[in-house]
Amino acid sequence: MTERRNLTPDLAVVRLQPEIPYAFTPGQYCTIGLDGVERPYSIVSSPHEAFLELFLELVQHGELTPKLWTLRVGDAVSLRPRPKGVFTLEEKFPVHLMVATVTGIAPFVSMLRHVIHRGERRFRFVVLQGASYQDEFAYREELEAASARHPELLAYIPTVSRPGEERNRGWAGATGRVNTVVEEHVERLGLPAESTAAYACGHPGMIEDVARRLTPRDFLVKEEKYWKE
Repeated sequence: MTERRNLTPDLAVVRLQPEIPYAFTPGQYCTIGLDGVERPYSIVSSPHEAFLELFLELVQHGELTPKLWTLRVGDAVSLRPRPKGVFTLEEKFPVHLMVATVTGIAPFVSMLRHVIHRGERRFRFVVLQGASYQDEFAYREELEAASARHPELLAYIPTVSRPGEERNRGWAGATGRVNTVVEEHVERLGLPAESTAAYACGHPGMIEDVARRLTPRDFLVKEEKYWKE
């Protein structure tokens, strides 16, 4: 591990340096392990970056993340040599609606970094990210900056579900669970189902609800569920 940034006691961004070349498609996941326990994690970094970046959530009684939380810069983990997953960009669609909860933002950041790096301008992205608390938006500054630089390419909308709690003091952005506001933003932004691919990543309950709301409206919905274990 070459870098570690702790956001909260149970959320951290880490960077790894693979010992061999590690090629992947934005949206895929890698499998890392420690002491014989392995788990898959969506990759945050883009293929052009020299490091492998992950956004991790501590699962208190999980088998792997409590071990990962003891790691310091310079410590090593195992990495399976091949990435997996088909949660990748549907390039035949010009518009992409991305819905995430907390760490579910990971594959979307990878896709966006890749598109921006390539100078790609034929797509439009709308990213909706939900969290209980404002300090859980690990990539808020990066995505807001990208949106300001490329407003025709990206709209980023973070929303908190517990706006009245002290931890969200000063929050002036959107509120509500991300799955319950997705239709509102689809209507407000005029996203047409025939030319929009929708993606949902993160909490299984959120994903199921987003699919229940958008599938009857004829949106293609791709899913990537994160199970806490």
